[in-house]
Amino acid sequence: MLNFALRVKCRSTRGIVAAISTFLADQTCNITDSAQFDDADTCNFFMRVSFRSEGGWGLEELRSGFKTIASHFGMEWEFFDESVKRRVIIMVSRFGHCLNDLLYRWRIGALPIDIVAVISNHKDYQKVVVNHDIPFHLIKVTKENKAEAEAQQMRVVEDTGAELVVLARYMQVLSEEMCRKMSGRIINIHHSFLPSFKGANPYKQAYERGVKLIGATSHYVTTDLDEGPIIEQDTIRVTHAQSNEDYVSLGRDVEAQVLSRAIHAHIHRRVFLNGNKTVVFPASPGSFASERLG
Repeated sequence: MLNFALRVKCRSTRGIVAAISTFLADQTCNITDSAQFDDADTCNFFMRVSFRSEGGWGLEELRSGFKTIASHFGMEWEFFDESVKRRVIIMVSRFGHCLNDLLYRWRIGALPIDIVAVISNHKDYQKVVVNHDIPFHLIKVTKENKAEAEAQQMRVVEDTGAELVVLARYMQVLSEEMCRKMSGRIINIHHSFLPSFKGANPYKQAYERGVKLIGATSHYVTTDLDEGPIIEQDTIRVTHAQSNEDYVSLGRDVEAQVLSRAIHAHIHRRVFLNGNKTVVFPASPGSFASERLG
């Protein structure tokens, strides 16, 4: 049987769920998972439905048949095949914990993506990437060549057909032009101390201030540095008995887990942009993400 999903965003009104359910039933489709949210603040409605096409209907037939309903409700909508892996590029600098974690999860099948390239401004992880049979692109970035470097990066995105770019501790600020061009298609990870603890050594600052919680935030990249819509967050408790090195180690573990969960939600189309926020539906039963990945 064919396993598909539908995601919908539109203005909230009566009859949306009934229309979608009736349409799928009429096409001999059996709903296996469904999630919806009606935002009273924005008056937006969000829905994601997984289903089996038991009558042999393909994506094009479903899309064609759904157009009348979508037009009636003014929907932004998408049918997709849940078995198709999304093409992803990872960008990294000299901190490799998130890259290594993603490569491991990809290798064991916990993160069902197709990593089509890794881009870095340093050579540190070239051998690791090549040993995974993944193309590695060294693109050095300086103040003088930033525009050309980003043009090279975009050529890799276009040549590989990548649908998502992951900044796995890539320590370069992207230009406003690239952020706009790739809006909703770049995910970043950073420590949750921003803006309280800015700079190159936030864990040391946190240690010196005696914080009791450290954590990480994964979000979409926008032209506002580290202020894009949040996809995933997590924290871990620390105590006075732990050292600065402990903070760093624990912080890196949280960063890796948060980033992988954010990617997992995005590739399964469980994330909806809702102004400056996101609506993130939980993973369906049996998903690796439901086990908190890590």
